This record gives sequence, structure tokens and C-alpha cells, in this order.
Amino acid sequence: MYDFSADAALPKPELYRDLAEAAEALIHGEPDGVANMANLAALIWQFLPDLNWSGFYRNVDGELVLGPFMGKPACIRIPFGKGVCGAAAATGETQVVPDVHAFPGHIACDAASRSELVVPVIRDGAVIAVIDLDSPTPERFDAEDAAGIERIARIAAAAI
Repeated sequence: MYDFSADAALPKPELYRDLAEAAEALIHGEPDGVANMANLAALIWQFLPDLNWSGFYRNVDGELVLGPFMGKPACIRIPFGKGVCGAAAATGETQVVPDVHAFPGHIACDAASRSELVVPVIRDGAVIAVIDLDSPTPERFDAEDAAGIERIARIAAAAI
């Protein structure tokens, strides 16, 4: 049984440190990438407040395909370069979007989403997946969130 607790009142650097430690412990020694993505999506959902979606899109033959997630049903396929997830996959760069309605080409899977953070998971120089976080609150994500999820992406890169 896994029992990880999160204190959302912690300063973000400490919250993300605890999240990273929990992530490493959770996936340690598990070779199944799908199981690891599922547990990481759930762990992020548990640790971070004010999310309405947390999950992975996997690079399958140059297209993002829905992976394990927490939240409402989501778009299944996203071309590289389309929407926030596709932009992160195409550029290999983290996307912090304070207002998804102002993002050109935003793909709305959940009308309640107002802000988004997408971090590429990179292994051997290639984007193998993205971690996608949505929030119903505008401007929910900042540079500290990006840095924290980038650390989770580095942990995930070796385990998915």
C-alpha cells in the first residue's frame, strides 16, 4: 500500500520536492511504463491543488496519444504542433498557459479548463510523452510549477 500525503500549504519548492520524492519511491523498480504513468498521474492529482486534469499523452509514431490520466474523458489524439500539448511536443519546451482561450489553436477537451501546463518528457533527446495539467483557475501555473513538473518529467523519462 502506498500512502503519500501532500500539504498544499507548503511553499511550492517544498511541495514539489515532496512530490518528486514520492514519485521516485512510487515507481522505483517498476518496469511497466503504463503502470508508472498511471501512478504518476494519480500522485500529481493528489499532491497539487486546483487541478481538473492530470495525465500523460504518449508519442506514438509522431502523434500524441492519450495515456493514463485523472479527470474527465479527454481528447484521444493530438497532432504535434496542435494545441498546448502539441506545441510542447513539437518544440520540446514547457508550455505555461495562463489563459487557454488566448492560446492560438487551443484544443478544448474540458470547457472548465482555464489554464494549462504541459511539460515534455524527453529521453535520449526525443520527446516520448508530455505531462499535461489543466486547471479551472486562470493563471494557476507559474515558473515554480513548471520547474516542479519538469523534475517529475525527468523522473518519468527513465520509467515510462
